[in-house]
Parts: sequence; structure tokens; C-alpha cells
Amino acid sequence: MDAKARIRELMQERGWSEYRLAIASGLSQSTVANIFNRNTTPSVATLESICAGFGITLSQFFAEGDMVELTAEQREMFAAWSTLTKEQKDVLYQLILVMKQA
Repeated sequence: MDAKARIRELMQERGWSEYRLAIASGLSQSTVANIFNRNTTPSVATLESICAGFGITLSQFFAEGDMVELTAEQREMFAAWSTLTKEQKDVLYQLILVMKQA
């Protein structure tokens, strides 16, 4: 897997700039820029910071199928989701869609 392409994919999904990724991951803007401009391969520590910024695990970053490890926050959200009625799930899903557009 091309780490740089995967990072770009995740940035595009979120509408993030390199600057936004740097802020979210706690990395310097130059570190993030070097990944793309100098074809620098990010270290494991840098990838861990980037994944933390995206709110995903390293295994989710590299996952190519449906089976992935969830973060504690994601497990908590799924547990709460499973207790909702169908109507509540529909409302929450619509809210998420609206929030993604904002």
C-alpha cells in the first residue's frame, strides 16, 4: 500500500488540507509537506500521529477489507448505536450527513 496515497485519500474524504492534517496530528506543517513534496516515507511514529489525527488505528489505515480493529471511541459509538431504534438511527444518520457537508 502506498502510504502517501492513503493519507491523501483520507484527507480528501474529510476535506482536509495539509495544514489541517498537521494541526490534527500534532506534526509540523513541514513534516506533512515533506511526505508529499519530497516523497518522504513517513516513519511508524509519524503514521501513528497521522492516524491519531484522523481518529483511526494503524490497522484501519492499512486495512484493505472489511475486517478492521476499532478504536475505543468507535466501539463506544457502535455500542450506543446498537441501542437506538430504527427511527433514531435514521435521524442520527441524517444528522451525520448534514454535518459532513458543513
